[in-house]
Amino acid sequence: MINKALKHTLLAAALAAATVGAQAAAPMVKTPAPGFFRVMLGDVEITPISDGTFDLPMDQFMHQKPELTRTAVTKNFLKLPVETSDNAFLINTGGKLVLVDTGAGALFGPTVGKFVNNLKAAGYQPEQIDEIYITHMHGDHVGGLVNNGQRVFPNAVVRAGKADADYWLSQANMDKAPADKKDFFKGAMASINPYIQAGKFKPIEKDGELVPGVSAQAEHGHTPGHTVYAVESRGQKLVLIGDLIHLAAVQFDNPQVTIAFDSDEKAAYAARKKVFDDAAKNGWLVGGAHLQFPGLGHLVTQGKGYRWVPVNYTQMR
Repeated sequence: MINKALKHTLLAAALAAATVGAQAAAPMVKTPAPGFFRVMLGDVEITPISDGTFDLPMDQFMHQKPELTRTAVTKNFLKLPVETSDNAFLINTGGKLVLVDTGAGALFGPTVGKFVNNLKAAGYQPEQIDEIYITHMHGDHVGGLVNNGQRVFPNAVVRAGKADADYWLSQANMDKAPADKKDFFKGAMASINPYIQAGKFKPIEKDGELVPGVSAQAEHGHTPGHTVYAVESRGQKLVLIGDLIHLAAVQFDNPQVTIAFDSDEKAAYAARKKVFDDAAKNGWLVGGAHLQFPGLGHLVTQGKGYRWVPVNYTQMR
């Protein structure tokens, strides 16, 4: 017969095993933390905010042999299609609350359109935003401006390069565009027109400061009016580069490789090279719309390309 001590030991072991089994059977949560990050640039608060991600078959879009893209993707422990971040950047200067890009909203399917919820999780409301600066009018940058045709940011003035507005908001341009390009125009018009009708859209006609500490710089090529924005405070500088780069696994090592979405490939490459060289030389912080969230880091010149150094995780102090 089993003595009492042994009996208790076996019972305890059985209960422990049952407890472990119960814990292992707990359902997986499968939801991430709210998609925002926060750093200080001098006296300015920078909050990258995720709109989500979408999949892109980059081997079909990058303008090089598909097998070269596949090799680069694998080397960087990614897979095809590449899950691509869609980032926006909130700038609190202390006097103005400025947003650069807005994500895709409802234009790119259910895996994006998370910007507003993440904005609120970051401690801000859409009504608080004073100005919105659009790098260019592709849907994954302007789609978040509206929800069911209504302005998401009722108090904000929206600004974008005049050349982009003239191109993407033109009915004549849309009419003569190929069928597979018409949605680019439709997305831009649906997103921007409610702000035009409300007197809340103001095109950017020249480079320069828009609000104290934040300036615009035309870097055309990806689109006719593609614009980057610089934030400066106490000798520090952040350059928000929009779509000067799409796939880090390819375009840092080989910046000459362009993408199918570029309207002028030669100009797009020239803009990337110019901005990246300046950022690497001067040690500027860089923020990219499609670099892995939070999309912030520094560039170091390496051979004919660049090495990307992501920002260190930091808590606000």
